[in-house]
Amino acid sequence: MIITFRIQYRTTWGENLCVCINEENIVKLFTVDGYHWQGQTDYHPNPSVSFITYRYEVHREGRCIRKEFGIFPHQFYLPAGDDTHYLIQDNWRDLPAASYRFSSAFCPTTSHCSESFPQASSNTRIIFRALCPMNGKEERILGITGNCNTLGKWGEIALLRMFEIQPNVWQLTLDGATLPPDFDYKYVAIDPKNGTIIEWEAHENRHITPPSLQPGETYIAPEEEIFFASEQYKVAGSAIPVFSLRSEGSYGVGDFGDLKTFIHWAADTHQHAVQILPINDTTMTGTWTDSYPYSSISIYAFHPMFADLRQLPALHDKEAAATFEQKRIELNALPQVDYEAVNHWKRAYLKAVFLQEQEIFLSSEGYQAFYQENAEWLRPYAAFCYLRDRFQTPDFHQWQTYSTYRSEFAEQLCSPENEAYTETSFHCFVQYLLHIQLLEACNYGREQGVIVKGDIPIGISRTSVEAWVEPYYFNMNGQAGAPPDAFSTKGQNWVLPTYNWEVMEKDNYQWWQRRFRKMANYFTAYRIDHILGFFRIWEIPTHSVHGLLGQFVPALPMSVEEIESYGLHFQKEFMTRPFINDAMLDSMFGEKSQEVRNTFVQHSHHDIYTLRPEFDTQRKIEAYFTQTGKPDNDLKEGLYALVSNVLFIPDRDNPDMYHPRIAVQNDFIYRQLSQQEKDAFNRLYNDYYYRRHNEFWYHEAMKKLPILTQATSMLVCGEDLGMVPDCVPWVMEQLQILSLEIQRMPKNPAHEFGHVYAYPFRSVCTIGTHDMSTFRGWWEEDRDIAARFFYHELGHWGELPEHAPGWLCEDVIRRHLYSPSMLCILTWQDWTSMDEALRNPDIAIERINVPANPKHYWRWRMHITLENLMKQDAFNNKIRWMIDESGR
Repeated sequence: MIITFRIQYRTTWGENLCVCINEENIVKLFTVDGYHWQGQTDYHPNPSVSFITYRYEVHREGRCIRKEFGIFPHQFYLPAGDDTHYLIQDNWRDLPAASYRFSSAFCPTTSHCSESFPQASSNTRIIFRALCPMNGKEERILGITGNCNTLGKWGEIALLRMFEIQPNVWQLTLDGATLPPDFDYKYVAIDPKNGTIIEWEAHENRHITPPSLQPGETYIAPEEEIFFASEQYKVAGSAIPVFSLRSEGSYGVGDFGDLKTFIHWAADTHQHAVQILPINDTTMTGTWTDSYPYSSISIYAFHPMFADLRQLPALHDKEAAATFEQKRIELNALPQVDYEAVNHWKRAYLKAVFLQEQEIFLSSEGYQAFYQENAEWLRPYAAFCYLRDRFQTPDFHQWQTYSTYRSEFAEQLCSPENEAYTETSFHCFVQYLLHIQLLEACNYGREQGVIVKGDIPIGISRTSVEAWVEPYYFNMNGQAGAPPDAFSTKGQNWVLPTYNWEVMEKDNYQWWQRRFRKMANYFTAYRIDHILGFFRIWEIPTHSVHGLLGQFVPALPMSVEEIESYGLHFQKEFMTRPFINDAMLDSMFGEKSQEVRNTFVQHSHHDIYTLRPEFDTQRKIEAYFTQTGKPDNDLKEGLYALVSNVLFIPDRDNPDMYHPRIAVQNDFIYRQLSQQEKDAFNRLYNDYYYRRHNEFWYHEAMKKLPILTQATSMLVCGEDLGMVPDCVPWVMEQLQILSLEIQRMPKNPAHEFGHVYAYPFRSVCTIGTHDMSTFRGWWEEDRDIAARFFYHELGHWGELPEHAPGWLCEDVIRRHLYSPSMLCILTWQDWTSMDEALRNPDIAIERINVPANPKHYWRWRMHITLENLMKQDAFNNKIRWMIDESGR
């Protein structure tokens, strides 16, 4: 068959347009004006191929420099044995104009695809192509009607139905001889039972003038995206960690059974989204420090504490069962999660049931299928857990012969003949149990029209299965974190390794694609934690505790010549090593300054000091205070500040290149500069942090994010908070990733608070996240600022209440519900804040995390049970009414 491609696309000198057919055949196009492109191929498809799929690419000097990305390639159905000449008219398309409509968050899992499609038997044909998710409440299919007899005279004659050749991709072939030279038409939603029109598309009449066709030619019109007015994409929902859920039967911590109940409550109150925190296994030390959910030991395995024990067979040992029940009652009555006790007793119960039912469990068809489908990650995970417990450390470097991973280790330890089999099979069984329970909860969400939104952490633990099995994907000599912001003035050090993007790029980021596809088994939407990390990560050297000595990776460091081009004379000794003098020591340490002189620093010359070699890094100082048991935290923090008192930081790969130290304007070394030097440094600093990298980081993100966000059909949301480069909105707009909007963290630096009414549609708006205080907590912490905006500027007058009143909390919630944002997802604590009788009287206990504290204990729980929540008729009716009234 002959295929002629025609497209209008503006190129620059030296660029050529090509078409890649079915990911294998390249067709070169030609142009005379750099805008109108055309090319032809004699294409002979494999007889088994039913569809032609293709994408347009831009080539320069024989190399592809840009190509269409998106969830849908161009495609059309190919009749068997067809030798027609196809004339294809196209538009360059990356994503549909509203790609969120095609995500699993809004699209049903069912489709109307069939294996064969009727073709007009004619010498000339016209093919219409449409992109449309039929996600209405009632059963419906896509049809077309128009102002001529063939198209049904605007529905007066029989309607023409489209055929779904792929999910959400529709096609119809008509006899070109029966159509006038030009005509108007519209798409309609049709009831498949009786063929009547349910709804007309929300679009003015479409018009087409097909080219004059010769016998044997088929014209394929450009793809069109179809919208219907009844489509509803603005929803409200709740955010809550799974561990925070509380029911009458849970075991001191929320579980996947409780999640299903919470989804039921959300649906019952007309919410259509439930957002959770990461649920991956974080078990390393067995202590409460493992409660941090963003440092997992596996990107695939779920945390055993989320298993709903109520769904397991009863224990035959009545005495043991009574003991477990007594512990459950005690733990479930606690106001917060006792992480260590909960995990000890839940694991013991899981082990007891497993040993009792082991033969039945492991021989079941469901388990066997799960084990085979997930063996690639499940066996290494089970082996890791076994070795972690055997050597009593997750640090695989201490596992003797097992310290360097080999695939035969996992196979041997998971073999029935191996003495470790009972332990490794136990870990596999627990993952099977968690898989079943989470799948049931998330499928229930789909049935109820509730988006269940997962969370993908930006990092992994440096003592994790992935670090053991696939160390080449990571940089272990760096620590991921975040630069300073209003919530963490010294930056954040997550201690997690950074990614080796160069290695990941070589296999098209398969590590990430596998991770995303695993999540898509359960969730219909996900939050990319710290999406800025896909542009650049804040990498902190391993010798640092705080984040001030970090640098962006990748980045463009500055040479000495470039630094001096700003008018700043570069002095390596002074600018790259900690500056310490008598005035600093007296100012920072007061009466302890002499102790610092005697123990931690040594005199250099005049009034200048240097740190002693045994204290010249923050980790060395940390180790000293740990070993000596000195409780003086102020002294330790002051010494940390001495280490970071530098103006420039050498590049990690090229020590002759430099990065200006972040937020150094607040430190002593900056004060030593003359005004002229300060002005020069600030020009350099602003160029470096706010202008220099925009194009560079844009291209870095566009290498990764198009591939990753299109690996699944989940709705993509990005946590774009912090020090956001200008290029981040460019990428998120181009890839249609939903942004995160928080009123107390405005995106516009000219605004003290964000304007809720001006939020973009493609966004998630919320009052606060798990890293922030609740609205009531914020009122307590920063009453003057919070009250000034939320009380006076929103039109309320009179004396400021001591605590945030319920009616004011309700007003703030209502304003968010009426925002333009697609998703309005509020923390459960903020929902309950508007009911003064229901909300927790202990405001402080409702905070989930304090990001400035790297060892925060994540343990908040609901103060009432889900059963009690379901009975709160007045509160639940208010939520229903507010959501319905806002049109969500």
